[in-house]
Amino acid sequence: MARRTQRSERRGHALTRARIVQAAVEILDSDGEDALTFRALAARLATGSGAIYWHVADKSDLLAAATNEIIVGALAEPDHRSEPSQAIRAIAIAVFDAIDAHPWIGAQLFRDPAQPASLRISEGIGRRLQALGVPEPALFDCWSALVNYILGVAVQNAANARLLPRETERTAFLAGIADRWTQLDPAKYTFVRQVAGRLRDHDDREQFLAGIDLILAGIATATRPSEAPH
Repeated sequence: MARRTQRSERRGHALTRARIVQAAVEILDSDGEDALTFRALAARLATGSGAIYWHVADKSDLLAAATNEIIVGALAEPDHRSEPSQAIRAIAIAVFDAIDAHPWIGAQLFRDPAQPASLRISEGIGRRLQALGVPEPALFDCWSALVNYILGVAVQNAANARLLPRETERTAFLAGIADRWTQLDPAKYTFVRQVAGRLRDHDDREQFLAGIDLILAGIATATRPSEAPH
């Protein structure tokens, strides 16, 4: 009896919140949110569900912790010497890559804007906007435009990757769409036909960062002090 108790104590001591969160991330990455149950988690950790509840309140708590784990890792402490616009680009691409690697994160970030991971992204963007000298009346709108663009495009990119037919190469898939665009009625689809070639060859990350640069350029223009009349 004593030996069994000692083994139980060692096993319980080894089961930490960090281990549970890591196991949850593995399940989420391989099988998605629906597969993350406390029964599946207990089986992976070779423990009972009750032991997991000792460390995690419920599935929502677990999802928030898993999301925060990924985002904290992605947003490593930035170089404070970086120019604010470059720091914003670095945060944006870090989030983009994190959601690309872990598609389930996107839904979690949209689900609860007050969770630590969402707040970390918002604070990182907001502080750099302050450092750029964006005036107080424009701060919220500028922050909103950037964060909504970052999350929206990153989530859409991850969704597109999942919708790609199995064993279909992305380049070939886009080339097929581009070919169909070039065959459209030129009287109705002048623009779509014109950009078909760019669709075929574009890089998702570069396109994403181009959008960030456009937003930052717009912010710089919109918040630039107007010249006094001569």
